[in-house]
Order: sequence, then structure tokens, then C-alpha cells
Amino acid sequence: MKLWYLIRRNCKIYFKDKGLFFTSLIAPLILFFLFVAFLGDTYRDSLITNLPEGAEVGKKIVEGFTGGWLMSSLIAVCAVTIAFTANMVMVQDKVHGQRSDLKVSPVSGTTLALGYYLSTALVTLMVCGIALVIGYIYLAIVGWYLSIADFFLTLLDTVILVLFGTALSSIVCRFLKSQGGITAVEVIVSAAYGFLCGAYMPISSLADGISHTLLCLPGTYGTALMHEHFMGGAIDELGVLFGGDCADQIRRGFDCTFLFRQYRFRMGLFPRDLSDRCRLDRGVRAALYRKAKKEKLNDPMIPLPVFGGAGFFCKTEFVKVCKKFSGNL
Repeated sequence: MKLWYLIRRNCKIYFKDKGLFFTSLIAPLILFFLFVAFLGDTYRDSLITNLPEGAEVGKKIVEGFTGGWLMSSLIAVCAVTIAFTANMVMVQDKVHGQRSDLKVSPVSGTTLALGYYLSTALVTLMVCGIALVIGYIYLAIVGWYLSIADFFLTLLDTVILVLFGTALSSIVCRFLKSQGGITAVEVIVSAAYGFLCGAYMPISSLADGISHTLLCLPGTYGTALMHEHFMGGAIDELGVLFGGDCADQIRRGFDCTFLFRQYRFRMGLFPRDLSDRCRLDRGVRAALYRKAKKEKLNDPMIPLPVFGGAGFFCKTEFVKVCKKFSGNL
């Protein structure tokens, strides 16, 4: 009950400040307008350059792909930046002395921390939920290529990113003790995070040193999951029209597949093509991979585990090696 009262208190303080709430609500709308008005053409041109020369593609699929990139980037950025705005309540309690009053009350420090964390997560999730609804409406107008699974996976991705953004903001705000400090941090995060997570421009287009550094940051993979689930249907449609190699090239160019040195990582929870999936015992997978490396494949891929190691994504060459050597294990 104490935790529930703290969550209610923090949420009420946040919503009581109309300016703070309006700022949080208007930020996704401003980003959405900037994406559509200024960056949309850039992403459309990038998609065309990844298609075979002379290829003609319908406007709907181009707009659906571009809309998927815009919305996935928007949600990935808002999940972190809005969390910093919502966590102003914790800093304000320090500035005005409420934190000291709460510490002398019969409430443990763990309960206080959870109260701040959960209230920030709820506020951020609400704002991101509004942005998601706007995004779904936009995609339904310009081109809808999300399957039912993709729809629910985008919701799950949003929750994961909100929890990550809330944790990150809580850690940073733990060391801030002034209103100016949180404002400065919020400005820095709002300006830089979109580039660091690959939301504003694909990481694959950066220099190797920079891209490998960004691949060490956890936010990069959350953004990549959003890209895969928002754009996957449109990319699969392009693969049907122009071949699997074209779809692979688009996934590499738009951060649905990461290349780290010679290893390729495919993002997603479930494979879209059963021919690219190898569901084998963990020991068998390890043995197959050793044999694949011994065959000196030009582009070996490290299988990426999903929940509990239930399935692994495999590149076509790796699947071929699996089939070749499975009878010899």
C-alpha cells in the first residue's frame, strides 16, 4: 500500500504541473512533424538506392517502409527522453526538501526508489502510448504492412524501451540535486540520444569505429527491434518483389541486421522465413557452428538467442552447413 500511495503521489505531482505534462506530450508530436516534413524524403531516397537498378516499386510500399522507420525511431527516442522529463519529480523533491521528509517517514529507501521508478515508467508509457496510436493511424493511412504478431511485438518493444529509459534516467537523476542539472541533462539527452541509438540515421552508414562503438550500447538493440517489427512486413514484401538478397541488403542498410566485424546479427524475436531457422539442441548448434567456421565461410553469422535459447536466427550459408554436417555429428 505504501508503494501504491507513493506512485499515486508522484503521478499527481507530475500531472499537476501542466507545463511539464504539455512539454512531454508535445515533444513526440514535434518529432513526428520533423520526421515527416524533413527526413521522410531522405529515407525514401535511401530505400530506392538499395533496390536493383531500374526497379519500380509502388508508392504504398515505399510510404509504408518509410513510415515504419519514422515511427520506430520516434518511439525509441521518446521512450528515453520522456523518461528524463518525467523523472523531474525526483529531482524536485530533492530541491524542495520533500525527499528529506519522506526519508524520516516509515518508508524504506527501496520503496521510495520503486515509487519513483514505477511512476516514471507509467507516465512515460502513457505518453509513448499516445505516440503509438498516432503512429498506427499514420501507417494505416500511408501503408500498413504490420502483421498481427508485429503489432503486438511493437507494443512489447515499447514497454521494454520504456523500462530501459526509466532505469537510465533514474540512475542519472540519482546524482542530480538541482533543477538546472536535470534541465541540462534533458537537453543533452534529447539532442544526442537519437544519434547514439541509430534513430536519426542508420548505424550502418557510419564509420566502422563509430558503428562498433555504438553497437556496445544497449539502446541500439532496442531501436533495432523497433525497426525490425515496424518495417519487417514492408521489407518482406520487397523481398518477394526483388528477391531475398535485396531484402537482406535493406535490412543491413537500415539496422535490422547488424554487422560487427565479420559477424552478422539479425534482430527480432521470431524468424520470418522458416528456411532461415535452425532449431537444434544447444550442443548440436555449437558443434555445427564450429564446423561452419572450419569451412571458412566468407560471412559466418553468430546465431542470436531469443527467450531461453528457444530458437536461433541463421544465415542461409549457415543453414546449408548445418544440413551438410548434421548427419556426421
